[in-house]
Amino acid sequence: MSSDADDDLVFKALADSRRRQILDLLKAEPRTTGDLCEHFAGVLDRCTVMQHIGVLERAELIIPRREGRKRWNYLNAAPFADIHERWISPYAAAAVGVLARLKRDLEGA
Repeated sequence: MSSDADDDLVFKALADSRRRQILDLLKAEPRTTGDLCEHFAGVLDRCTVMQHIGVLERAELIIPRREGRKRWNYLNAAPFADIHERWISPYAAAAVGVLARLKRDLEGA
């Protein structure tokens, strides 16, 4: 995932709190679609949960695998790594440099 269009899909998928909740659940362990629907029972109907899962799948944030009648959903960390590399690590590297200079300055004082 490297194009701006792919990044747009990821950011749009992450924009909804319910989709982030689904990803948080999958971070702990893979879950079946039925498990995810049960988690949101009373809040979202099955169709709506399936739509959210579809958005996450199109953004490649989850990977579905069929086992018999069950569909297991796995978190895909690769798009997060791509976003980290593009958007976060340059700033983190600068912050590390600032902290290193601060440490040198404080030790030199």
